[in-house]
Amino acid sequence: MCEMSAAFMSMNGQFAKEHCKSCATICDACAKECSMFKDEHCQKCADVCRMCANECRKMTGM
Repeated sequence: MCEMSAAFMSMNGQFAKEHCKSCATICDACAKECSMFKDEHCQKCADVCRMCANECRKMTGM
């Protein structure tokens, strides 16, 4: 999702904002799931997913 969002943005694709909005939703869900596990790599994944969701939201003006 993240790579596709970047591709849409780089070519100023018609649905770039909509795709970024979906990407933010998916990254939020991933962060929620990963944060339930105490393993360091799961917590790191949750942090990265939150960062990605925030960046996607910036792209959509949300």
